[in-house]
Amino acid sequence: MREVLEPLIELRGICKSFGSNKILDGVDLKINLHQALSIIGPSGTGKSTILRIIAGLLEPDAGEVYVQGDRRERWLDDLADPIGIGMVFQNAALFDSLTVAENVGFFLYEHSDMPRSQIRELVEEKLEMVGLPGIGDRYPSELSGGMRKRVSFARAIMSNPDDPKSIPEVLLYDEPTAGLDPIASTVIEDLIRQLQASKGGCSTYIMVTHQDSTIRRTSDEVVFLYQGKVQWQGTITEIDTTENQMVRQFFSGSVSGPIQVID
Repeated sequence: MREVLEPLIELRGICKSFGSNKILDGVDLKINLHQALSIIGPSGTGKSTILRIIAGLLEPDAGEVYVQGDRRERWLDDLADPIGIGMVFQNAALFDSLTVAENVGFFLYEHSDMPRSQIRELVEEKLEMVGLPGIGDRYPSELSGGMRKRVSFARAIMSNPDDPKSIPEVLLYDEPTAGLDPIASTVIEDLIRQLQASKGGCSTYIMVTHQDSTIRRTSDEVVFLYQGKVQWQGTITEIDTTENQMVRQFFSGSVSGPIQVID
């Protein structure tokens, strides 16, 4: 009998509201090892909220999060997950007053006793992995948008080699190609797949994106979120064959269909 592996992360009945606005309404989701999953749907439907809940940055109003089978009991600064979860924010979220090297090594500078020379070696290793060797002394303002995105990738996969729990087993990408031109987007899409396959990268990731090429080039499976609920889940190849009218409307860009157009 084939062994059924436990999900790395599982959401059960997740609900979240901001004031009177219900964003998530009973979301169930499983993330498995080596899975490349995109969460898609119209703007304002809670996609980034799901990422922040998975990352432990936001506590749900109701529902449960399980990480490697353990129910998460603590959140935010008190987070104690059995695996590392890294996040790449939409706007890269780099510290403008710090150099690239200081940004990438920030976690180790703040949370380890590692010698600065060793941190610098690890930083350069990560920068090489994202195709940006030798730029550690630059500041974010000196970089293009695509380069800043790649620096944020290097920071997300940074870990303390003496602390296995700090090594990210899951990466969360929030709109990684937003605001980039098609060529820069292709570079980022290729990098996401390269990091999935490389040693020291991360084989499991969840991505929020609206961009058709990013969805198709970096994802194996897709979850469609609308009105706070998972409305459809399938493989990339099933996008073009599904009879789900929401998915068909979303990818065609039509204003006619079950998805309400907000002016």
